[in-house]
Amino acid sequence: MHYWLSILLIIITIYLALSIALYYLQDYFLFKPEKLPDDFQFYYENQDIEEHNLETRDGAIINGVLFKPKGESKGIVLYLKGNSKSIKGWGKFAVDFTRHDYTVLMVDYRGFGKSTGRRSQKAIKRDLQVVYNKIKEQTKEERIILYGRSLGSGFAAKLASINNPRMLVLDAPYYSLTKVTARYAPFMPLSILIKYPLPTYKWLKYVKCPIHIIHGTNDQLIPFKTSVKLSKINPKITRLYPVIDGGHKNLNNFESYHKMLEEILNSQPKEVNLEGSSINVVHSSKKSNA
Repeated sequence: MHYWLSILLIIITIYLALSIALYYLQDYFLFKPEKLPDDFQFYYENQDIEEHNLETRDGAIINGVLFKPKGESKGIVLYLKGNSKSIKGWGKFAVDFTRHDYTVLMVDYRGFGKSTGRRSQKAIKRDLQVVYNKIKEQTKEERIILYGRSLGSGFAAKLASINNPRMLVLDAPYYSLTKVTARYAPFMPLSILIKYPLPTYKWLKYVKCPIHIIHGTNDQLIPFKTSVKLSKINPKITRLYPVIDGGHKNLNNFESYHKMLEEILNSQPKEVNLEGSSINVVHSSKKSNA
């Protein structure tokens, strides 16, 4: 009896130790930031850029780079990147929008690149709303496109849920960050421990603008079925774009991705007249009429 009690106590002790470690070390596992020196100079070949710094109410600095198109700007894309590196490397993807004559703003989250401040889900959401408000001071909200890539998809969904941008584009989004981490720690009480739950599925319910979801069918980190579930939350304004054989980090290598992006950026929301269509036609169960 004492032997089994000792085993149970050891198991409980290990479980508690793992839970405590997960709580305090999750920033290390979730985020892979690249710090840049204050005097670092951004440079992108054939790109016209401006660097900007925004001070938050708690004294943090949010650093960003504005990419300008060669022609007259059709609007501005607020690009919310993934969880690794800094906009130093992510900036190369801005060309996918500037070539369509869209201005692009990329910002680093707290602790990434030149951005400073103590990181938390609440702080990042607040920072991004301040950035969004600054954009609204420069242009009409109907010219703002929110693009969230991987980690950034949750924050983009949150912004879209409390604002009125032209559209929301989610690239390899997750249902919630709690769901993603549960794949790697299925026996841990993540609903209690996770400091960055980022419930994308909850925020999508309140989005009123068109929602475009792009996802690779061979994504091993965030399965394609995740976007299928997300697309059903607000189906009347959502369209799902599968990139066949696309993974989590290589969608830009697929021609189909660029075709989808061009279609999305140049699309205009419009009502579809279903009068005279087959929408209410029910297939007969009789074999004579297929």
